[in-house]
Amino acid sequence: MRALEVSEINAQIKSILESTFMDICVRGEISNVTIHTSGHIYLTLKDESSSVRCVMFKGNARNLKIKLEVGQSVLIMGSLSVYVPKGEYQILCKSITLAGLGELSQAYEALKTKLGAKGYFESAHKKPLPRFPKRIALLTSATGAAKEDMLKVAHKRWNLVHITLFNTLVQGEGAKDSIVENLKRADSFFGTSESFDVIVLGRGGGSMEDMWAFNEECVADAIYSARTPIISAVGHEVDVFISDFVADVRAPTPSAAMEILLPDKNEYLRVLDEIMNSYFYALKQQFVLKSQALERMREYFKLYNFEQRYCAKVEQINIFQQMMRDSMNAVLEDKMLKYEHIFLSLNARCEEKLQQCQYEYERMLEVFNALNPHSLSTRGYAQISKEGKPCRLSDIDINEEFYLSDMTHSILAKRLQ
Repeated sequence: MRALEVSEINAQIKSILESTFMDICVRGEISNVTIHTSGHIYLTLKDESSSVRCVMFKGNARNLKIKLEVGQSVLIMGSLSVYVPKGEYQILCKSITLAGLGELSQAYEALKTKLGAKGYFESAHKKPLPRFPKRIALLTSATGAAKEDMLKVAHKRWNLVHITLFNTLVQGEGAKDSIVENLKRADSFFGTSESFDVIVLGRGGGSMEDMWAFNEECVADAIYSARTPIISAVGHEVDVFISDFVADVRAPTPSAAMEILLPDKNEYLRVLDEIMNSYFYALKQQFVLKSQALERMREYFKLYNFEQRYCAKVEQINIFQQMMRDSMNAVLEDKMLKYEHIFLSLNARCEEKLQQCQYEYERMLEVFNALNPHSLSTRGYAQISKEGKPCRLSDIDINEEFYLSDMTHSILAKRLQ
């Protein structure tokens, strides 16, 4: 048997191991971890009786979604690599996930499919956010950094808003029940004078297990049933939870939720400054234009001797006035002649009519005098009356008494035959 050199045996081991273990999955606990300034990650994976060194280079580390800590139970996907000079091997990590995430991922996808089929994610159910919210219900931990981040951004952007904190468990046992309870409590003010314009459900980043409450079906049901618009602001930008799909708006981070929801007062002040500057600039331009126009008018009056032209216009007006007076006098004289003619004609006709009326009067007077009772009495006529009433002679019976009266006397008489 030929003796092998150390380098030869290490080279053969490298060839066998790297070709045999090209795609492996290893479960273990992190015993130490170092993140190099270059971006590479070095760690040791162990179980109860053994350990192995691992490395994740910068390219893959850039896609890592969890923060590696000592004591974490993880699953590493990768391959074996042998370092020939020292005869050592290590695992080249392609991905690192927390152990147990396989079952959680399956549950996540199953619930996502179920709720999608029920229409929970459809845009028709999404409620619009108010442009200028006045009251915000903030559902997060009273001691968490997310609360401070959101309040800081809110105060900086739009400090006219009133924020009510609903202290909510966002991790661990009872988190889902706390979230559901406070969602319902905040939404119960809907339609009242104390209603909230929007509800913000937020917390900072963490592991999938820590954030799992936001993937619970009861939380999704509470969000979907709420009448108040809801923003889901959970985790980091790369994290997407069931609450993000169901909520009316998803914010990549808690701070971003306030940036999405609240207008920037500095931006509005800048716009107001621009409007004021534009307004004053326009006024200045108008002033300059009007001043130039006034100066042109002054030059015009000087050039065309305005005073002399004014006097000429006054003289022209006087001539027009005299012409109008002459014309009016001619019209009046013509009208006076016509009036005199009409007056004479009317006077003649009135005289003729008066004579005709005088003749008719005299004729009627003669008839009246002929029928006058006084005139009749002077000629021997008397009026017959019986029982105080005038009557005819034929109305009086034989031996019946009656009266004969003239203008001055009345006598009692009797008909004899």
